Order: sequence, then C-alpha cells, then structure tokens
Amino acid sequence: MRNVYHVARRELGAYLASPIAYVVAAIYLAVFGGMAGFILYYSREATMRYVLVHGVILLFLVLVTQVLTMRLLADEQRQGTIELLLTSPVRDWEVVVGKYLASLVVFVLMLVLSGYFGIVLISIGDPDIPVMLSGYLGLLLLGSALLAIGVFASSVTQNQVVAAVLGMGITLLLWLSGALVDFVGGWLQDVVAYVPVFDHYFDFVRGLVDTRHIIYYISVVVLFLFLSTRVLEARRWK
Repeated sequence: MRNVYHVARRELGAYLASPIAYVVAAIYLAVFGGMAGFILYYSREATMRYVLVHGVILLFLVLVTQVLTMRLLADEQRQGTIELLLTSPVRDWEVVVGKYLASLVVFVLMLVLSGYFGIVLISIGDPDIPVMLSGYLGLLLLGSALLAIGVFASSVTQNQVVAAVLGMGITLLLWLSGALVDFVGGWLQDVVAYVPVFDHYFDFVRGLVDTRHIIYYISVVVLFLFLSTRVLEARRWK
C-alpha cells in the first residue's frame, strides 16, 4: 500500500500544480450553485432532491469525472513516462489504484465544497438532513464509478480528448443499456435491468440506502480498475 500512497500523492501534486482541477471545480461549483439557487427559488422547498436529480447536474458530473481522469494514463503514454513507471518497483494495480485515488480525493473535495448549499438550506429552512446525506452518498458512489470508467478510458489511448470521449461513450452505453430490457427475456432481463449506471442512484436521492446499489457501484469501480490493470499488463509485455 505504500506504493499506492506514493503514486496517489504524486498524482495529487500534479492536480494541484495544474489549472485543470481548479477550473473544473470552479465550473462545477458554479453550475451546481446556480442550478440549486434557481430550483430553490421556483420550488420554494428546502430540499436537495430536485437539484441532485436534475439532468444538467448529472451531465456536468459525467463531464467533470471524465475531464479529471482523461490525462491520468493517457498523458503518461503520450510522454513515454509510462514505460519508466512500469519498469519501476511498482505493480500495475498499484499504479492504477493510486491514480484513481488521487482523482477520487479531488472529486470528494468538490463534493465537500458543494455542501455549502446544504448549509444554506439548513439556515433558511428545515430540510430532511438524513435524506440530504443519503443523496450525497449516492452522488459520491456514482462519481466514484464514473471516475473508474474514466481511468479505464485513459488507459487505452494516448490522447486525452479521445479518453474523455470514450469515457462518456461507455457511460452512455451503461445508461442506455436499460432500453434493451424489453428485447430480452428470462434471467438475462434481470441482468440487463441491473446494468444502467444512473438507475441505482435515484433511490439514494429519495433517502433509500440499499446495499444492492452500494454493491453495484463498488463492483463497477473494481471491474474498470481491473480492466485498466490488464491494459497496463498488456503494455508491459509488448
């Protein structure tokens, strides 16, 4: 785990030294705050429910997670430093997990900063705090899964833009896969119905913390980090 820590620390330093993280965080917080204020003004309800399920917020969540992860492995491959990293005494999975954790730390900091709106709601109204916390837990789990998808997309290309587009494409496929439910039958129908990445999020916003949804998001993270590790292993043996 020491190697994971060093990789994560190195990558986190790269985030802090680059304007990308600051720009992405500023844009996300501006959009989040603007939408939250707009929805609060027209709904007249002290709740985060309408904000967390709004299409604009979810769209920017996808954009933010893919922008945060698009350079993690793609830039290493473009600069040729990935070979140095792979020949160092660091295992492939440690590289992948370390870089993923760095992006996760940045994302968590963004969520913490967006929590100011919850504080505003508490100061001006009487929101259901457990439901609000449940919604943020769902947002954290959804974002964690999207970050893992982004890491995988970054591992298969040297181009950061291509990595971001690929990550968005994978997310779109996982979202639209639910449309196939009516075309399959039997046990396969249950499997297809379980795949859509956003469907597991909405129960959290309603205040329902279901372990099935938690297991789903953890499984998505593990799956895409595993695939990213296999991609790096394939590069090692080229």
